[in-house]
Amino acid sequence: HTESRTASGTWDLSVTVEELGPEAPPIKISVTSDLHIGGVIFKIVEKTQLQCDWSDHALWWEQKQQWVLRTSWTLDKCGIHADARLLFTPQHKALRLGLPNGVTLRLRACFSSPVFRTVHGICQLLNIRYPEEMSLLRPVEEKKKKKDKDSAEDEYDLTGVPLTSGSVPVLNSGMPVHFADSPKTQAIYKMLVVSQPSPSPESIAKLYRPASKVDKTHIHTRWLDSSRCLLQQGVQENDKLWLRFKYYTFHDMEPKYDGVRLTQLYEQARWAILLEDNDCTEEEMMLFGALQYHIGKLSLSQEVNSCQGMEDLESALESLEVKMVGENKSADVLENMTAPELNDYLKLFRPKKLSLRDYKQYWFKFQDTSIFYYKSKDESYGEPIQQMNLKGCEVAPDVNIAGQKFCIRLLVPAPEGMNEAYLRTSRPSWRCNAPAHPPPLYGPPSTSRLP
Repeated sequence: HTESRTASGTWDLSVTVEELGPEAPPIKISVTSDLHIGGVIFKIVEKTQLQCDWSDHALWWEQKQQWVLRTSWTLDKCGIHADARLLFTPQHKALRLGLPNGVTLRLRACFSSPVFRTVHGICQLLNIRYPEEMSLLRPVEEKKKKKDKDSAEDEYDLTGVPLTSGSVPVLNSGMPVHFADSPKTQAIYKMLVVSQPSPSPESIAKLYRPASKVDKTHIHTRWLDSSRCLLQQGVQENDKLWLRFKYYTFHDMEPKYDGVRLTQLYEQARWAILLEDNDCTEEEMMLFGALQYHIGKLSLSQEVNSCQGMEDLESALESLEVKMVGENKSADVLENMTAPELNDYLKLFRPKKLSLRDYKQYWFKFQDTSIFYYKSKDESYGEPIQQMNLKGCEVAPDVNIAGQKFCIRLLVPAPEGMNEAYLRTSRPSWRCNAPAHPPPLYGPPSTSRLP
């Protein structure tokens, strides 16, 4: 690059201007090493002779793969010489964004800021609070086969909606002001808030699903680096990325303000189960299936205001509270209430190595989530022999009516592991003595875990 220098210390710098088109050659401007970046941009704009808004443009240094954003720095301080390949391009470009509910939006995103700040701007546009829970990742690579013309997904354009740096005013319905400008944007916002109907089983069968544990862990290689900008990670204009919840530490959830956030969180969990991204038990699947059915029914009847539904729920809870603890003295009743107790003689056996099953009789008291046992009923007012905390305990009835065996097997959590204990009685009609009329201790044989 020393050959391009002149006696006066000026040298030619080549800059590609995106607005001139992909086939246009780079323009050359005469600069000195002590010229600041702002002066370089001024010379570029003068050279192009185009009348347009250049306020969003900046220089991208291709060899270094970095933006030159400090306009007060000189070329010498930035390390830019005559052999540098610079691109004069807008910092905000169009990006195709796939949301968890399957909707694809086309919006303007910042390509010069770190991904963390880019996600913050996108979430602010979509009215999603706590953007630090989310991040961007590359979509799964589709196999290049015959593409059905009918399978082309719809994209909804939001490039005309401006990105704001401050707080966004919100209407009473929860819709941001910038979505209320036209019926088109209002319809797009409703798609973000309302859960979409399930596609046909044939469409679900065509979607990608991981075939092994390696495929499931492959998602972590597709997350973008939050500390680097989109252009540094090879993302170009009009590329498609996914917006997903990455950090499952959710802050306060408020249906009044988090309509989009709650809907997208539900959709991400829903598709993670349908496409087998997450392993879950059959009970969890059934529970989520029931939630999905209920939410689907509500989504089909979205003419009813969701806020009215929350008000109905709150009024129902208040009515239930009045019925249970009284209308005027609920606080006093709760303060003076004592937890009910169950008391009776039971036989206890704690298995040990090389020991016979020797049951010993004690007086037991069950209160809250703890079991206390004493040598006799008379000593129940003093210190117990032991207290067993049943929180997280596994309970399994062991009943044999023919053998007059009525036993409960307990697995109690302890620092060294699970401690095993057996409680036994020989009375089939045995009930604990309680202040009210408690239910029988033994029901149908089942295994459960105390909360």
